[in-house]
Amino acid sequence: MDHFLYRDGVLHAEDVPVAEIAAAVGTPFYCYSTATLARHFRLFDEALDGMEHLVCYAMKAASNQAILKTLAALGAGMDVVSGGEYARAKAAGVPGERIVFSGVGKTRDEMRLAIEGGIRQFNVESEPELRALSEVASGLGATVPVTIRVNPDVDAKTHAKIATGKSENKFGIPIARAREVYAEAAALPGLEVIGIDVHIGSQLTDLEPFRLAYRKVAELTETLRADGHDIRRLDLGGGLGIPYTRSNEAPPLPLDYGALIREEVGHLGCEIEIEPGRLVVGNAGILVSRVIYVKEGEGRNFLILDGAMNDLIRPAMYEAHHDIVPINEPDAAVEQAPYDIVGPVCESGDTFAKGRMMPPVAEGDLVAFRSAGAYGAVMASEYNTRPLVPEVLVHGHQFAVIRARPTFDEMINRDTIPEWL
Repeated sequence: MDHFLYRDGVLHAEDVPVAEIAAAVGTPFYCYSTATLARHFRLFDEALDGMEHLVCYAMKAASNQAILKTLAALGAGMDVVSGGEYARAKAAGVPGERIVFSGVGKTRDEMRLAIEGGIRQFNVESEPELRALSEVASGLGATVPVTIRVNPDVDAKTHAKIATGKSENKFGIPIARAREVYAEAAALPGLEVIGIDVHIGSQLTDLEPFRLAYRKVAELTETLRADGHDIRRLDLGGGLGIPYTRSNEAPPLPLDYGALIREEVGHLGCEIEIEPGRLVVGNAGILVSRVIYVKEGEGRNFLILDGAMNDLIRPAMYEAHHDIVPINEPDAAVEQAPYDIVGPVCESGDTFAKGRMMPPVAEGDLVAFRSAGAYGAVMASEYNTRPLVPEVLVHGHQFAVIRARPTFDEMINRDTIPEWL
């Protein structure tokens, strides 16, 4: 469910007509719904009700500070994967004890930043990282909580570029080697081993891969406890998928996911962490674009938009589907026609959809890409010297620009010309 609905023939974001935002901000722009963000976070929080838990929002999905503050006010922790994300979470007012630091390539500078600023735990992904973290923590006279990410060799049955739990993926340590790595971690100074971390991929639409992974984690918990480790926290990752189409096929609900967690690891008495990102913010955001031209081609017609692959790269990068709808609600009986929907960038990959059935649209009309809140604005670039797309947050009848579109001068003036030129 989201809060982008047609009212009186016009698409609204909560109580604000999307066309009103477009008139004020220009196109293209991202628009997020506060009500949808809150609803989706609460679904996860309520799914784990009765268990000691923390829902840590995966910031990589969308990291604007306004989004972070909205979720933090509801009790969310944050899952960060870089020093920049850590600094952004702190700037948004999230305390260090609610920030989990993940990622396969943490630098010593990033470790130092998080230790000095406060951290809930590091999710460690390799033996070299363990040793580096031990050195940094010891040098600061600190002892930091760690979990170790294990790779359970479970096929998440998702897109190859967002699968993380198979043995050929770069993430975590092989679960078969967990005992020896935990033994090393326990012997290193500056580290306190507190739990286990696992994450098998993104956009999962079936609970069975989660079940297989969590069952292995449960077995490992018992083994490590028998070895003398105080395993009291399980970070189970994120990855639950969202419906990118309006079909009747929907991914599992957070409530079902929570029930699976109770079933597979609830008996262990561990605090549970989960790290949802896409499901929290994906359907809470749309990308709004304007039709520049309707072009007749050889055997096909094109809708050329002012939004491009640099604004929303998911279709070019992952062959991802987004429903694209007119801002003005079409008559249900109107005849639709196939269009290739493309942007203005000089790349054939700047294609959002091929042969997409659309109602009649004309030059100047507005369209919205649904389910664009996750991995949209955060992956945008200034390719072709196109300004970064602005972001807007809606709250009931109000809206605010939470990241402005830079001017050409602001973009160009970031360049520095060497003195010899």
